[in-house]
Amino acid sequence: MSETNELRIAVIGAGPAGVYSSDIFLRQLGKLGEELGLGTKARIDLFEKLPVPFGLVRYGVAPDHPSIKFIASALEKTLDNPDIHLYCDVEFGKDVTLDELLERYDAVLFATGAVEDKPLGLPGADLDGVYGAAKFVEWYDGYPTGAREWPLDAEEVAVIGGGNVAMDVARELMRNADDLKERTDIPDNVYEGIKANKAKTLHLFIRRGVAQAKFSVQELREMEKLPGVQLIINEDDFDLDDDTIEEAGKDKLTRQMVEELFTIREMAEDMEDDGDTDFEGDPADRKYCIHFNSAPVEVLGEDGKVKAIRVEKTTTSADGKMTRTGEFEEYPVQAVYHAIGYKPATAPGIAYDERRAHLANANGDGRITTEASGEGAQVRERLYATGWAKRGPVGLIGSTKSDALLIVTNMLEDLSKAAEGGRVAADRDPESIDRLLASRGVKPIDFAGWKKVDAFERAEGAKEGREHKKVIDPEQMRALAHA
Repeated sequence: MSETNELRIAVIGAGPAGVYSSDIFLRQLGKLGEELGLGTKARIDLFEKLPVPFGLVRYGVAPDHPSIKFIASALEKTLDNPDIHLYCDVEFGKDVTLDELLERYDAVLFATGAVEDKPLGLPGADLDGVYGAAKFVEWYDGYPTGAREWPLDAEEVAVIGGGNVAMDVARELMRNADDLKERTDIPDNVYEGIKANKAKTLHLFIRRGVAQAKFSVQELREMEKLPGVQLIINEDDFDLDDDTIEEAGKDKLTRQMVEELFTIREMAEDMEDDGDTDFEGDPADRKYCIHFNSAPVEVLGEDGKVKAIRVEKTTTSADGKMTRTGEFEEYPVQAVYHAIGYKPATAPGIAYDERRAHLANANGDGRITTEASGEGAQVRERLYATGWAKRGPVGLIGSTKSDALLIVTNMLEDLSKAAEGGRVAADRDPESIDRLLASRGVKPIDFAGWKKVDAFERAEGAKEGREHKKVIDPEQMRALAHA
């Protein structure tokens, strides 16, 4: 037995939330450990149910986001740390239980993210041709257990949502396959699918006004540069009153977004004046229509399939309050995609807050509780949540860093109060977890294994003059990693 005196932390989920938290924990321990009586050494074991790390960055964001490769590169540098041990292809609750982790680790941090859509909840939501964004994102991002083919035979398509995921979905539906392949790591099945896409007209419906949308400026700039696509807007949507303009000006990000939307309005007018062209002045063969103050109320069908969408006009006050007008319009569409939010994953043995859609934790401070809320909710020692698991599906990847700092601060505070300087796990042998997994026939993929998958993806991409080409088959990933 090789017992060690370092702190032992288990992190569930190797996406941005889990990796940032691991990094920040080690940094903060290095700074504050001595004064807290914890020492400065810790071993962090990072468990991921997929065969590869990076979660949302690899599988939740559109492949044509230029910033993503930089984020992935930063996360990889963090994982290349001798104090962080990666255990991919190990599923919490199935391959290892909570009790088994608590026996071996001083604290367990959940950073489990989200993979499911919030239900649409409109009449007609169960028609053939209505899709949740999450499943479509899984397809175009090559999620290991996702669909390998996607029906893209609708000529007229609706996307519902006023956030970045809606923008991603709409952009991929309007994408030119060759242009996308040239600049991204999409696998062959996605290239072939998008090449065969029949969509000619897309309607993006946003329930509130121009000043209340939740788009990032980066998303809007990517929307502006779609080859062969004409942007179409309703000028009335941009008739903002003084109060709304003043309110939008109070927040820097909102102000920048509104300014960019006004740039898009001018672009759309130029495209129309130039004879229905794209951003470069070339003839457009696809139309992307952006509708603000438009709340879908029903998906209409025929023979069980989508045939149209019914939308109610709304008005939005300066404080963001939406009012329905009773004015309706129907748009012929054969497919509807809804991107109205994700539902973060549950975790076996951990209470879930259904109303706020995250793991139950005390006042949002990341300390896991016995139930969602109410007088009976007690803090469960040594259990924590961060990222979407803690706060629900809101905020960008950057928000995850500030979350991690808060949770790590709370963890260190609790560990410093615990007996023996936080070293409370009974089994302190670092190889104990390896023996347990081996006894179950579980073969984790470590950082070196991931690097083999990554090297193969780079080599495959280089054959086509691309930086990277994704492997999507989990069995192929395992074979590469264990070779």
